[in-house]
Amino acid sequence: MSETTHVSQGHELSRKGLSENSVGLLGAVAIGLSCIAPAYTLTGALGPTVREVGVQLPAIFVVGFIPMLLVALGYRELNNAMPDSGTTFTWAAKAFGPYVGWMGGWGLVAATVIVLSNLAGVAVDFFYLMLAQLLNNPQVADLAANKPLNVLTCLVFMAAAAWISYRGMQTTKKVQYVLVGFQLLVLAWFIIAAFSHIGNGTAFDRTAFSLQWFNPFEVSSFTAFAAGISLSIFIFWGWDVTLTMNEETKGSKTTPGRAATLTVLIILAVYLLVAVAAIGFAGVGEAGVGLGNEDTQDNVFAVLAGPVLGPFALLMSFAVLSSSAASLQSTFVGPARTLLAMGHYKALPARYASIHPRFRSPGFATVVAGAAAWVFYAVMRFVSDSVLSDTITALGMMVCFYYGVTALACVWYFRKEAFSSARNVVLKFLAPLLGGIMLVITFMTTSVDSIDPAFGSGSEIGGIGLVFLIGVGVLGLGAVLMLIQRSRHPEFFRGETLRAGTPVLNLDE
Repeated sequence: MSETTHVSQGHELSRKGLSENSVGLLGAVAIGLSCIAPAYTLTGALGPTVREVGVQLPAIFVVGFIPMLLVALGYRELNNAMPDSGTTFTWAAKAFGPYVGWMGGWGLVAATVIVLSNLAGVAVDFFYLMLAQLLNNPQVADLAANKPLNVLTCLVFMAAAAWISYRGMQTTKKVQYVLVGFQLLVLAWFIIAAFSHIGNGTAFDRTAFSLQWFNPFEVSSFTAFAAGISLSIFIFWGWDVTLTMNEETKGSKTTPGRAATLTVLIILAVYLLVAVAAIGFAGVGEAGVGLGNEDTQDNVFAVLAGPVLGPFALLMSFAVLSSSAASLQSTFVGPARTLLAMGHYKALPARYASIHPRFRSPGFATVVAGAAAWVFYAVMRFVSDSVLSDTITALGMMVCFYYGVTALACVWYFRKEAFSSARNVVLKFLAPLLGGIMLVITFMTTSVDSIDPAFGSGSEIGGIGLVFLIGVGVLGLGAVLMLIQRSRHPEFFRGETLRAGTPVLNLDE
């Protein structure tokens, strides 16, 4: 079968022309870590999560990790059975049909577009902060508040990241080794320095460690608990990029799943250490550098770096900038390959299925993802009073949606063999079922609560909370686009290009 053929008459899950066997386990884990971007996610999520749950921050991280692990196990089983760069889109279409598959794919693409805009925003803020520190001129940092300049700088970052991703997995992998290693080293330094201050009595608001921090039942209300989980899920989001690379990975049926599991375990350890260190050093108060201070919640490391690292605070600015830049680049992998698969199976116009002849990358899809993310960021920067906080919360909703769809697709797809062995009961039924239910409940609860403008930063349009409009509104837009696509190109929706009985191509042959 030709690599340029969209789908053969046998309806196989076919090769799309991507560069096969170009990423090993280490490279996949590095790209997975870079997509999650621990330094970036923590500086943006620590404050909003503390706002909801206080010192139960570590507990929420652990609880948020549980559905991620359960869903990751389901992802691994689906990938073992049918490795395809479309992941959620392809698997949901085969399990539930074309409409659920299309919306699952849209959920993944929309979530990544939202996070790309958020990543660029953090990169811009820390870029000017870094310049201010280098030039010893605090006023330079204020340039980030100039909206036109901010949006223009964001465009430069977005274009650079898209260009690297456009050049394919080999370039992406080499860039990530350097950027991921650097940010992990700086985070380790931050943790050690914070504990040193705590031990020496020089912490800003020394808070004695308690095991109660790990008790989720201490959270004040279920609404706060659900909001905290949604935010926590955001910080684990991104590990599934290792699955979207399955057609380009050595050992496509096993390596992506192993990489996903290793990625989430490493990230959990880093997050818990940072959470305990940050609470112990700064506390959760609303004054100064306290984690509950609303004026600093969008960018916690920007205010904590100086008190914790002293003259080496510049390293944290570099770390967050490199983290957001690394993730900005690697995050293009997911939506580009999902759009590629949707074009390949004719759920989108054929142009999305085009592959760059030299770099073997989804060039057109990468450019579209970058353009959409920049436009979204530009609009949000002028609409929202707290763009980073609102998009983080909305992103958590979007992730709950498409991860939940994928987990339940695993349960339904393997329903006939789920009880054939103890292993299948756990990995193909119980784990994805529990993970999927947890995520669906979180999505529904957060969706209802976010209608209130008080949810999130308080930004609203017509009396409706901006978080709700972003999360649920984007899904509604997806449904409209799906109906338009069906009217123009109905082949996919008639089950002619991808359906439950479509056989699987063994990429390891």
